[in-house]
Amino acid sequence: MKTDLLKVSIRKNAIVIPQEWIVSDGAKHINETTSVLLANCSKLGYTFSEDLLNKVNRISPKTQLELFELLKEVTGVNKNWTPLVKQWNVPTGESVVDHIITWFANVFQTNKGTKLPCGHLIPNNTFPIERYNGCPFCGTPFEFDKLDYTSGGNKLKTLELWTEDDLKKYLMSLLESPVALDATQVDDLKVLITHFDIPSGVEVRIKETLMVVIDVLVEQDHSELAGQFFKTPNDILRYLWYNHTGFLQIIEPKTIVNRLEKNAKNVHPQLDKSMETKIKSLADLKLKYTRSECQRYATWLNNLTLDIVDQCEMMHPKRSIWVRVIRALRLAEYSKRKGFENLAELLDTFYNEKYEVWQGKVNEHKLKSDAEVTFALLKQRPGLFARSLFSSMLWFGPDVSIKHFKEVMGKVPARLIFTLNMYAEVYFDKSSSRTVKPLGGTSKNIPSNKLLQLYTDQELKRMQSLVQSLSLEVIKSNLSKVENTNSTMYIDKGLFNIPIAIGDRSEHLQDLPGALMGTRFKVEGDIVRLFLQWGEGLPAQHLDMDLSCRVVYEKKNEFCSYSQLVIPGCKHSGDIQSIPDKTGTAEYIDVDLNELTRLGAKYVSFTCNAYSNGSLAPNVVVGWMNSNSPMRISSSGVAYDPTAVQHQVRIKQSLTKGMVFGVLDVENREIVWLEMSFGGQVVQDFNLSTLVALLNKLDAKLKIGDLLNMKADVQGLAIIEDVEKADEVYDMSWALNTAEVSKLFLE
Repeated sequence: MKTDLLKVSIRKNAIVIPQEWIVSDGAKHINETTSVLLANCSKLGYTFSEDLLNKVNRISPKTQLELFELLKEVTGVNKNWTPLVKQWNVPTGESVVDHIITWFANVFQTNKGTKLPCGHLIPNNTFPIERYNGCPFCGTPFEFDKLDYTSGGNKLKTLELWTEDDLKKYLMSLLESPVALDATQVDDLKVLITHFDIPSGVEVRIKETLMVVIDVLVEQDHSELAGQFFKTPNDILRYLWYNHTGFLQIIEPKTIVNRLEKNAKNVHPQLDKSMETKIKSLADLKLKYTRSECQRYATWLNNLTLDIVDQCEMMHPKRSIWVRVIRALRLAEYSKRKGFENLAELLDTFYNEKYEVWQGKVNEHKLKSDAEVTFALLKQRPGLFARSLFSSMLWFGPDVSIKHFKEVMGKVPARLIFTLNMYAEVYFDKSSSRTVKPLGGTSKNIPSNKLLQLYTDQELKRMQSLVQSLSLEVIKSNLSKVENTNSTMYIDKGLFNIPIAIGDRSEHLQDLPGALMGTRFKVEGDIVRLFLQWGEGLPAQHLDMDLSCRVVYEKKNEFCSYSQLVIPGCKHSGDIQSIPDKTGTAEYIDVDLNELTRLGAKYVSFTCNAYSNGSLAPNVVVGWMNSNSPMRISSSGVAYDPTAVQHQVRIKQSLTKGMVFGVLDVENREIVWLEMSFGGQVVQDFNLSTLVALLNKLDAKLKIGDLLNMKADVQGLAIIEDVEKADEVYDMSWALNTAEVSKLFLE
């Protein structure tokens, strides 16, 4: 059974049924095992479309069982969801005093109280230990309960039928995507290109996507075939660094080391392991290669056809990494061999710096206010001109900058034009701060450009208008070039709340049908239940992941976390600090919207972070549930319901210490899905102004629905409400494939 292919299709709200699974002819009636499967799947929140149901009815009971087990794995019902506190919706009344008394009792061995399996003594009249599934003092669980999942009143997700042709079509869309893929799409791509051959003639336009393709070719021992995809030395460096670190972007070694060192710091000095982590991370980043690997990279570099001087100039910004790479790959030795003359010339030019740096010349003439020479240089590299357009408009003036930019605008990738449109409103605003995320770093809030103070608000508004009119001109031009014989279009209203996916992409995996950064989820019930599950498959150890939330009022903030389990409108299920052997554990927070509305709360931000030394543990699952029907809490405290899950992500191996994964707008009853990393052990460490800046950035982005309206206007399509009668249908499931969305507007 091709389990990995099935998981890919489930992420797209579908199931692939290979032809070899079919064991019977089409039956007129649904057989008993299919009926049982359908009933069990409804408990997981799924139902089948008619086409899929007919196919499933023709496969063997054994295969049906395997399919059901896979759906259980994807929805996480096999995990341990038992929290620390039983029926945690009723507060236990524990306080800081209880912890202090217990600490003294264990230090001085009073022996008056109850001894727990973890070895701690809980004194009488402190914690109500009958309310706990583990030790309330050290947070070690030792009582577990199975998840009792039953079919509720929640709306079921309909799974469609996919074929292998659908998977191949999805593969093609990923390969040809004009924007960088998110973590889930990269994971899908790795699976698909392992099972299917890379289509001939496909053009991979994004470097990060290309690295995944090359990696598979190298694993299949097709190094020569992989070599033809490299155009510049930095392409080779990007692959080398991806192969060594797992990062598709070239993150500086010092950045990785610094992040890991900071993640290992602890608020308690005696538990600080930052120096040990720094030494280990430096050792891990050392480059070591076999002779065959050295020869492979030397051959790739030697076979590059780009001018040697141009190659060296491209290598210059990463010079320190290149020096390490050249030594580790023994390139000086290979350059002396016959047939490696190009490599020898490259190393000689690079080491002796027989080249000029283009960016240095631009900076020199910009400082001299020499507009003509500066713009002449910028026009040599249209992409970099686009990235520096805003600063050039402030430095040289908007009209002359736009005039020169228009001359090369046709050579600029459409995604960059879109980006200019999205950020113009925020950039040209004196009072607005911006959020940026450096490579390998956390989201940061930076002040506006100081040169903005030289211009009036009216002049800055005009600059915004100039940039936005440029981008709309490109969009309309792209759309008008497409021949369209259709006459009607359906647009799902939810698409007017989803920004087009450029720049901000998820770094973590979405095993259930995914969502784009900035997607707004309507809250249906009165309770939003946050959940965090971690530790499955790991040996018993101290591994403290924390779930928390921050309630923002007009004049104050409140935090619901391990240190404050109950605040007005929020209840926490208890702080688990150590995981049991192999089974994992969970934490929850219930957010009561009615109570928060009564109290006048504005927003609630959802956060998770690693209190333990290090980053968030791999395979941490975090998200929220919401339901029209009341969500149950068992007597043991288990509160997970797969049918009520609105959104969730699974953390992959990363440098993330803490993450904001959602913001609840209390008044509008909407949750904005986002992924904002921050450093620090506790929820108080993240900067609220950075979060506000990120939300403003997402709001400023072009929405998919608005772009579809523009497409309908340019191509003469009538927008109708009846999805069955529409020639073109754009619904939420279509929007989940960001590659297809991007191709529609960015070709």
